[in-house]
Amino acid sequence: MPLSTNDSPALLELPIEPTDRFERRARRRGARLIAGLDEAGRGPLAGPVVAAAVVFETRRFPTGLNDSKKLSASECQRLSDIIVDKAHVSVAVASRSRVDRMNILRASLWAMARALAGLTCRPDHVLVDGRDLPPDLPCPGEAVIGGDGLSATIAAASIVAKVTRDRLMAAVGRTFPDYGFEQHMGYCTARHLAALDRHGPCPHHRQSFAPVRLALGLDDKDEPALLPGLARATCGAGPS
Repeated sequence: MPLSTNDSPALLELPIEPTDRFERRARRRGARLIAGLDEAGRGPLAGPVVAAAVVFETRRFPTGLNDSKKLSASECQRLSDIIVDKAHVSVAVASRSRVDRMNILRASLWAMARALAGLTCRPDHVLVDGRDLPPDLPCPGEAVIGGDGLSATIAAASIVAKVTRDRLMAAVGRTFPDYGFEQHMGYCTARHLAALDRHGPCPHHRQSFAPVRLALGLDDKDEPALLPGLARATCGAGPS
């Protein structure tokens, strides 16, 4: 039986890459400077969360913007350099300890708020990737689910956040080479879990995340801020 062309109209109408339709809608409401906000690093077992805020003063966006997860590392790096050169950009980092203390969602929103506050211009409207808005926004804000694949400005923020975080994790990998951080960026890969099992957590591992707690032999009653053993955890000198 042939598939009707109107079975899934919403899916057929989705853009294949980010556009400026959210930005144009905000301008029709009177906004002049529109900030895109996104973060990188909610899911990993280790490392910080990095948030970026980006504002383009002109309506011309770099060619090739997309959700950073859909781009190669070299393409992300190329676009990040262009974005930093052509836009107002601010980056904020929520440390591993802040993630454990606040929880991952609150730490991500905290970093987004800090990135926004660090801009050298004052935006009139903010487009945020996800369901939640950071606290105490200085202007109207709009949460856009899947925004890094829909809004050009959010996509730009996602690229800058990812490139910045990848650089930080590469540096962590040089300090703690047993874990391969520069390859998986702290995400829950088979290699990472094997290294965690073999060497135990290092100080950059998120103590509130289940695989790390399991490696430390902790249960849900233990407070992350009081976890023992990290001072004794060893990270060898050679790659795993």
